[in-house]
Amino acid sequence: GFTKRLEIVGVGYRAEAAGRAVKLNLGYSHPIEYPVPQGIEVKTPSPTVIEVSGADRQVVGQVAAELRALRPTEPYKGKGIKYEGEYVRRKAGKTGV
Repeated sequence: GFTKRLEIVGVGYRAEAAGRAVKLNLGYSHPIEYPVPQGIEVKTPSPTVIEVSGADRQVVGQVAAELRALRPTEPYKGKGIKYEGEYVRRKAGKTGV
């Protein structure tokens, strides 16, 4: 089948596979439960890595994209969810007074 790996960057950001759902703590005021569609398997080898796998390449990519969209990486600290090997362009930010 096909596999996509997502990496989670950020203090206190974590993921956990719970049955047919993924529990995500992404710095919002509440944890997020993402229901996993049929034919897709989601594993969390570590709290900061999500592995999406399945036979249908399109659906695997779709699920990975939906998970990433919950907290895309931001350009200042690089916190958020990114694909494995994805390059996050960083910005300098305002210079402190």
